[in-house]
Amino acid sequence: MEFHHVSVLLNEMIDNIIGDPNGVYVDCTLGGGGHSRALAERLSDQATLIGLDQDSDAITAAVNKLEGTACRFIPVQRNFQDIGNVLDMLCIEKVDGIMFDLGVSSYQLDTPERGFSYMQDGPLDMRMNQSQKQSAYDVINTYSEADLYRIIKDYGEERWAKRIASFIVASRNEKPICRTEELVRIIKKAVPAGARKDGPHPAKRTFQAIRIEVNDELGILKNTFETAAERLKTGGRIAVITFHSLEDRIAKQTLKRMATNCICPPGMPVCTCNHHAILKVSRHAIEPGDKELECNPRARSAKLRVGIRI
Repeated sequence: MEFHHVSVLLNEMIDNIIGDPNGVYVDCTLGGGGHSRALAERLSDQATLIGLDQDSDAITAAVNKLEGTACRFIPVQRNFQDIGNVLDMLCIEKVDGIMFDLGVSSYQLDTPERGFSYMQDGPLDMRMNQSQKQSAYDVINTYSEADLYRIIKDYGEERWAKRIASFIVASRNEKPICRTEELVRIIKKAVPAGARKDGPHPAKRTFQAIRIEVNDELGILKNTFETAAERLKTGGRIAVITFHSLEDRIAKQTLKRMATNCICPPGMPVCTCNHHAILKVSRHAIEPGDKELECNPRARSAKLRVGIRI
C-alpha cells in the first residue's frame, strides 16, 4: 500500500517552526514526510533537515516525498527519544527548530496488516517499529487482568476498562486472541449496549491504550521534549502536535515547566530549586479550523503547542 498520510495543522506547524531558512531542523516524527516536505520547500540549499522515524515504511516514503527539494535531507530510522544521540552522531550541537507530530499515521491506521485499526481486520500488531519484539498480541494474551485493566483505564480513559479486561482474559482462556476483529467483538460484548449508542466506536479507547503500551508512547515524551529544548539555538522553536488528552497534558506541562523560573512548592519563602526558564511558550494551543476539519475529520482532536528558546 502507498504511504498516504494527511498532515494535520500543516501551515500552522511550518509558520511556527521556521526561522532561519538556512538553518538546521529536525522532524522527529517523519511519517510520510508531509510536514518535512512543506518545511523543505521554504528552506534554502544551505539548510539541513533531519527526519527521524522508527517505521521503515515511513522512512522510504519520506525519502521519495522529499526528492528534489533544495535542502540537505538526512533520514534516520530511530525513535525520537534518541534525538540527542542522533544530533551527536551528526556532530550537530544546536538546531533552529524541532517538530513533533505525535500518535499514529493515516497509513498505519489504513494498512490492515499493521493491526492499528479497529475498523479493519488484521493481526494484533500495532508496532511502530516493526523490528521490536513486543506486539499487541503479546499485551492482549500475556498481561495479567490487573495490568490490562490499568492500561485500558489509564491510557484509554475507558469507563468500562474493568469489564473489558475481564472479557479479554475469559476469551483468551479458551483460545489466543490473534486478530483485531476478534478483539473488537470482545470489547463490544463487554461494553453495555446502552453505552455503545453514543460517543466514539466502543473499541477506540482500548485500541489507543494497547497501542500506547506497545510503543511506550507516553513514557518517553517528557525527557524527549526536555532534550529537544536543550538542543535549540536561542530563538529556535519546538512545536508539538498532540491528538489526545494524555499526550497533550504531558506536552503542556513539560513546556510550561521549561518556561517557568521557579518550580519550588507554593509557600516557600526563598527559592531553592535553582530552576531557570529556557523557553517562552504560547498560552493557548492552536487548533484546526473548520475548513481543515471538513477535509480531514481525523484532525478533530489535534492541538499544536509551541515553545521558543530564550
